[in-house]
Amino acid sequence: MKFLLDQGLPRSTISHLQRLGHEAEHVGELGMATAKDEGILAEGASRGAIVVTLDSDFHALLALSNASSPSVIRIRTAGLKGDGVSRVIQQVALAVEADLMAGAAVTVNDRRLAVRRLPLITIAGEEVDGTSTG
Repeated sequence: MKFLLDQGLPRSTISHLQRLGHEAEHVGELGMATAKDEGILAEGASRGAIVVTLDSDFHALLALSNASSPSVIRIRTAGLKGDGVSRVIQQVALAVEADLMAGAAVTVNDRRLAVRRLPLITIAGEEVDGTSTG
């Protein structure tokens, strides 16, 4: 899998992900350290990469734009170093690979993994999963 890491994540995560067999880049290494979230999403989509972030704004932007890519993994665990971040990413990738490849908004913390397929839609300001149950 290919990952694009947002500015708040340790750059050392890249080498850990590469050792696990993934392609990975950090926005800081691409001259995008001060890029807006929309620009990072566009870069992720153009590179065919899954965006990894600590920022909740990415999921909201996906919903507002009705985007079907890129997939975004939001990590909600504080204080992780590069190896810890890479372990979380690897666990998520193994658990929901098909969803990530199809387009998904994923949120992960110490106890839970939530997956919503793209495109997301919003109704009256609330994010709703784009799938149907009825």
